[in-house]
Amino acid sequence: MELKILPGNIANMIAAGEVVQRPASVVKELMENSVDAGATQVSVIIGDSGRTLIQVIDDGSGMTPDDAVLCFERHATSKIATAEDLQEIMTFGFRGEALASIAAVAEVTLKTRTASSETGCKVEMAASRHESTSEVSTPVGTNISVRNLFYNIPARRKFLKSDNVEFKHIIEEFTKVALTRPEIGFSLSHNGKDIFVLKPAKSMKYRIMDLLGTSVAGDLVDIAADTSMISLRGFAGRPDTAKKTLGNQYFFVNGRHFRSPYLHKAVMRAYEGLIPDGVTPSYFIYLETDPGSVDVNISPTKSEVKFEDDSLVFQVVYAAVKETLGKNSFAGAIDFTNPEADEMPVIGKHFSEYKPDTAPSVKIDSGYDPFVPGFAPERYVERREDYGKLFEDKTLPVSQTIILGGRYIIAPSKDGMMVVNVRRAWERVLYDRALAALTKDARVTQANMFPVKVQVGAAWKALLDSKATLLSSLGFDISPFGTDTVVVNGVPDGFPCQAGKVETMIQDLMLILSDDSVSLPGVMESAMAGKIALLGASSREPLTSPMEARALLDALLSSVNPELTSSGKKTMAILTMDRIEKLF
Repeated sequence: MELKILPGNIANMIAAGEVVQRPASVVKELMENSVDAGATQVSVIIGDSGRTLIQVIDDGSGMTPDDAVLCFERHATSKIATAEDLQEIMTFGFRGEALASIAAVAEVTLKTRTASSETGCKVEMAASRHESTSEVSTPVGTNISVRNLFYNIPARRKFLKSDNVEFKHIIEEFTKVALTRPEIGFSLSHNGKDIFVLKPAKSMKYRIMDLLGTSVAGDLVDIAADTSMISLRGFAGRPDTAKKTLGNQYFFVNGRHFRSPYLHKAVMRAYEGLIPDGVTPSYFIYLETDPGSVDVNISPTKSEVKFEDDSLVFQVVYAAVKETLGKNSFAGAIDFTNPEADEMPVIGKHFSEYKPDTAPSVKIDSGYDPFVPGFAPERYVERREDYGKLFEDKTLPVSQTIILGGRYIIAPSKDGMMVVNVRRAWERVLYDRALAALTKDARVTQANMFPVKVQVGAAWKALLDSKATLLSSLGFDISPFGTDTVVVNGVPDGFPCQAGKVETMIQDLMLILSDDSVSLPGVMESAMAGKIALLGASSREPLTSPMEARALLDALLSSVNPELTSSGKKTMAILTMDRIEKLF
């Protein structure tokens, strides 16, 4: 086999696969270039989630005409001249790969001017080819437009996600850069609509508030630590505000964002005993160290770093967060390991004024059945049994239904006694309803008495927007409110409507929606219904009412397969008379 040297345009396309993975990658690279150029204002303009337009305008130092052409060559950089320079990198871009990679997979127009020049220049590139260079009138700084991303790689363009998902990634990259430089003004618009307009902030906490909202910034406490090798500044979230959704967890070193599962463990260890399993606190941790002690050149996207002494950094992060949590007396928070340690509600002093003198009368329509019979495809069930025969009398009085610890229902059956797991029973019932909603358009929505506003952040709101049709089909009534908040007007029948429960439910729902692992028709509906059922069942309060218990039993026994949840776990057990007698 004869070896050949790849043509430059093909080599650039291969490099682009590492650097330019999606529109958000372009936004990241161009914003970082603007910051490196000393800009005080950076504007990002997006069209169609970056498919048709990504434009970044800055008022930085600009480039000369010669540099404006040269910057599209691979490894053209002003940051490195010797191998030793790699040890002192403090800027974002230094490899000289970004613009070459972007120009390999898009149509690019660059306008730039330096302060010492009266006119600027315009350079046009397409598929790594230099189309033209001309003189142009333009402000000091750089204005670069990237159009028709992946137009020459249809397969790559085909695998982009929906517009809302891609824009969510753009928001995430915009946020990471904006969090590194509070002194710079940033703006982001999408299809002509302003998403963020950030003025230079007085401090990092003000920048966090402008980006992520007052509810996030207000729940943060300061972190600080100094050692001979590294210093740390930043913020950590209150333990009681930890969420099940990942988001608002950021590490920075020398002004550069990076990912580190290793240091994330240090933060989580500091919260041990203060938060329940499965939730994650917010944190914004800024590290400063000698550039020679950290390697930022270990991944093509520069999203990971390698410290000279990782264990030392781990200990500093752990100790700083732990000390801050201790100083703020969070150690006395709720004991989540005790399942009986519920938060006590605070009753105002005027509560008695609103307490009714007599209990309201209740009228019951014994013929009313609020439960919709369940549905499940026949392929999931081998046979259908008549579970009504388990009861000697199908009109069993409510008084004979016993609730055990709010978690189990006990009722007499034909051969002995039935014990039903309440949470799993709800999971079965809600699964049937969710599957019917997805496959039979049989959704039922219960309206909230008071709509619930939930601040989810701009990135997660984009995801919820992208799944609006699916959510509506399941029975959720969710409408947008501003750039980072949604209003929950209604939830599927059987789901809790209390404000606190709804907020937690939305956090869990976003995790479910972010999982795109299953897409096959039929299987996807079943998998989604199972996740939604589990979400609803885990959100419900323990049973206290015998009437509610009876209604749940009726709904369960009307299911095609009441014995098992959708994941195959038992919902009930029958204790026969023989088995009971053997106990004695």
